[in-house]
Amino acid sequence: MTRQMTGAKMVVQALKDQGVDTVFGYPGGAVLPIYDEIFLQNDIRHYLVRHEQGAVHAAEGYARSTGKPGVVLVTSGPGATNAVTGITDALMDSIPLIVLTGQVPTFLIGTDGFQEADTVGITRPCTKHNWLVKDPETLSDTIHQAFHVATQGRPGPVLIDIPKDVQFATGTYTPPEQARTQHYRPKTDGDADAIEALVDLMEQAERPIFYTGGGVINSGRPACATLRELVDATGFPITSTLMGLGAYPASGKNWLGMLGMHGLYEANLAMHDCDLMINVGARFDDRITGRIQDFSPGSRKAHIDIDPSSINKVIRVDVPIIGDVGTVLAEVLKRWKARGGKTQAPKVLDWWHQIKEWRKVDCLAFTASEKTIKPQHALARLEALTRDHPDRYICTEVGQHQMWAAQYMGFEDPHRWMTSGGLGTMGYGFPASIGVQVAHPDALVINVAGEASWLMNMQELGTAAQYMLPVKQFILNNERLGMVRQWQELLHGERYSHSWSESLPDFVKLAEAFGAKGIMVSDPADLDDAIMEMLRHDGPVIFDCLVEKHENCYPMIPSGKPHNEMLLGENVSTGDAIGTSGAVLV
Repeated sequence: MTRQMTGAKMVVQALKDQGVDTVFGYPGGAVLPIYDEIFLQNDIRHYLVRHEQGAVHAAEGYARSTGKPGVVLVTSGPGATNAVTGITDALMDSIPLIVLTGQVPTFLIGTDGFQEADTVGITRPCTKHNWLVKDPETLSDTIHQAFHVATQGRPGPVLIDIPKDVQFATGTYTPPEQARTQHYRPKTDGDADAIEALVDLMEQAERPIFYTGGGVINSGRPACATLRELVDATGFPITSTLMGLGAYPASGKNWLGMLGMHGLYEANLAMHDCDLMINVGARFDDRITGRIQDFSPGSRKAHIDIDPSSINKVIRVDVPIIGDVGTVLAEVLKRWKARGGKTQAPKVLDWWHQIKEWRKVDCLAFTASEKTIKPQHALARLEALTRDHPDRYICTEVGQHQMWAAQYMGFEDPHRWMTSGGLGTMGYGFPASIGVQVAHPDALVINVAGEASWLMNMQELGTAAQYMLPVKQFILNNERLGMVRQWQELLHGERYSHSWSESLPDFVKLAEAFGAKGIMVSDPADLDDAIMEMLRHDGPVIFDCLVEKHENCYPMIPSGKPHNEMLLGENVSTGDAIGTSGAVLV
């Protein structure tokens, strides 16, 4: 039985049929018919953000913490262009989003009408796919296709541009089960011979390592469970990218910590010296590989990824396996067990002895001060005071604080860590934390921020206050663009060109101006009590933690260097030569 309805009503009906319960958006003239339909129903909650970039980041937080696609609704022209940063962020980090944009009426397209922009042209490079719908008869089918494309294969953002006259026009609604989705069917089962080849390498490896990424989390909880079983059964060490934290528990006996530019000493050296690297759902990005020609030079490499374009894109591998991470890992585990579950156990034990020697370096060591709060100390205390919370989610902005959070905070489960990896978007964390809190209203949601990054989307404090969302903004305030300043110190002759602000707000007063709670702490002796005050407050909080202004984030692989050349902090003892600015160069 066919159903006739307006395009605007189709949008809302399609969202309902796709199981959507939450939309983040900002109205404007080109989407008023859709907003009118939202007003006439109660099944979908709409959250009014204060900027379209904030809407997309909030949808990212919602998607990353739930595993469901996030939905965004914005108007034409500047509404769409303001969303571009968030859309690009989602593309880089493989976050499934449905972005609905209004457009001028079809008869005005190309005339430079009011608030007209070539949204499809602008967003073609930063979406997985996009559509301009000119016929109401195809609108509902397009929306259902969009959900399929966004969530299948390597997830990502899609965009549907809907002219205003199409929203008013009447057409036939197509239910999800009748939508045309057969044209996009990503390969999920890995090649049997390639899986057999990987098992061969696993049986022969003397210095193996699992290198995991966000693709494990995107594949779902069963994939994470299979990964954990495989790692524990083989006894192989495991490390992860920034985006993959939580797929394997931080307390797990085989966990080496994060690797990469600010990864742990033992993780980076293990990657450099391994003889078998098993890449599971990561893309060999430059923050991980360092100098390409010196990346893990003596190893055989396997790469499991659902995205064929990621295979051999950066690093050529010996065993490429295209398929869903969870499906492939399950088959690898099954075949490895069927062949007797063999490893080079004595050699792997020797490998662990070497890793434990590297661990003795204690690359995250720092000396706490009685006068000034060290940022590492602040995050160590935040971790200690919140790690046992039954439902904790951590978001971050981008910069030093982001790396320190990854280093000093532990994640036992997937979907608990939301951060901007590939694009490195300052301003991501605050609206993302709002999206997480919306998805998990009773959870503890903390955004670890730097004052400069947080200010980029500070207007979303209005959103948090309006909806009484108890998000905690844990700002490490060093009055500097910390990572920029660090690079200027180490690589640009200490020429600090525009890496600080001479005009920062009083964050306590700013919080109070929006009806939130503000807390400021500068004395290390007061830190724990202040954190507990933040946790006890049942509304939004800005926590202004004044920290050491010139602390550097170590370990650090200098740009263009291999994994075995790291800068370590001055408190780290290795017996090696002292390098730049008191850091140990190894």
